[in-house]
Amino acid sequence: MLRFFKSPLPSRLILLVLLLLALRLPLLWLGVPLMPAELHALLVGERLHEGALPYRDLYDSTAPLASVLFGALDVIASRPLLLYRLLALGILALQALRLNVVLNRADVHPERGFVGALTYLLLASLTFDLDILSPLLIGHTFIILSLSALLPTTREGYDNRRLFRAGFLIGVAALCYLPLALFLLVGLFAVIIFAANSFRSFLLLVCGFLFPYAVAATLFLYAEALPSFVQFHLQPVLRGVVAGADGLPLFLQLRLLIVPGVVLLLALGRTFTTSLGLVFQVKFLQLMLVWLLVAFAMAAAGRGAAPGTLVLFLPPLTYFSLFLWQKARRAWVPEVMLLVLVGTVVMIRYRDVLHLDGVLQLPSERNYAIQPNPIYATLQGQRLLVLGPDRRPYVQNRLASPYLDWQLAQKDFGHLNEYAAVFRLAYNFAPNPPDYLIDEAGLLPELQYKVPSIFGRYKPTANEKVYQLIK
Repeated sequence: MLRFFKSPLPSRLILLVLLLLALRLPLLWLGVPLMPAELHALLVGERLHEGALPYRDLYDSTAPLASVLFGALDVIASRPLLLYRLLALGILALQALRLNVVLNRADVHPERGFVGALTYLLLASLTFDLDILSPLLIGHTFIILSLSALLPTTREGYDNRRLFRAGFLIGVAALCYLPLALFLLVGLFAVIIFAANSFRSFLLLVCGFLFPYAVAATLFLYAEALPSFVQFHLQPVLRGVVAGADGLPLFLQLRLLIVPGVVLLLALGRTFTTSLGLVFQVKFLQLMLVWLLVAFAMAAAGRGAAPGTLVLFLPPLTYFSLFLWQKARRAWVPEVMLLVLVGTVVMIRYRDVLHLDGVLQLPSERNYAIQPNPIYATLQGQRLLVLGPDRRPYVQNRLASPYLDWQLAQKDFGHLNEYAAVFRLAYNFAPNPPDYLIDEAGLLPELQYKVPSIFGRYKPTANEKVYQLIK
């Protein structure tokens, strides 16, 4: 199997795509579970499709480019969950093939072919977490694209335009998921080891990074949303509140990382016992070690709960695995190891179908899919506002206010004793109030007292927490 994929012939690429589809598509017959991060993305897309502007008309910390993509997908179809899954699959394939091309062109390893892409896609198939179209997965694509620009075209130095492009791509990645800005450290290290004038080159990298943010800030300035852009996009991350940190539980994430961790340890052991011929190859090895450290830092920044965290480790894993799969004295050993890896991935991926989740002590990801709240089963297809952190009512209803992220909504609902907060509430609800309101936080009596023109129109229903707008 390894010998087959070590060939650069196009037929290997076709088989690689077929293998990827064989690993992932059969599970679609069991249905597509709606994960919390996907519901969040669907609600953001709906609001933007209705004409809302991120941060001004939507209290949410999802990065602007990811929000725009979700809005564009909602234009194509209403709540396109299957389209989300297919696009995530395409993005993963693009990342794997692009990284494979960069590794081959840069001659970082004597053996070429599609082994790198094979490893990338195999490890990415371990968990449903990378089936989700998360902002992290979207932004990571631009990090992969920036890698080729971080490497010098010759062994003598950089083309300055490439450095600016690398910084620009990292900036675009941060506009999809802000913590990806940490990859500027990878760029800085690349400049130090490859460039002749490190300080000047790093300034070019930083200028490229700041350019997308300058454009975004200008657009939000003209839309009168620049303070909200700072408050909802920049400040939450700086305070440790990472957008989209609603993925799988940490204990499950850590267990799913055991297999990639074992592969990484074996690959590092083989790497450091292999002599590298060219100085460039040694420098690239150092660059991948820094990449690995940044991936750990990013995982820590997201508290290990951000959907798609595993994708951060796939590029260095792919690189180091090239040494694990290289020719050995006993040629059958790498072949057997790869077959064991394929079998392990299939077993973990299909553990729910094979009833192995109890044996492996790995609960199925489907157990953490979001389900409608049975308490509000009578509400379906309504324009809704939930005063509280529970988003389950939105599974069968539409968000009808800017207040998606309850933690960020405390800017207004947490300061009802301030005139500015009350004024913003009246302004945000005046045009078209929600048809129904679910009061889980017990705030409606105070809201009716302070904004009677809007909240005084809500009357109780048979459900004590549900209130209907009387028009």
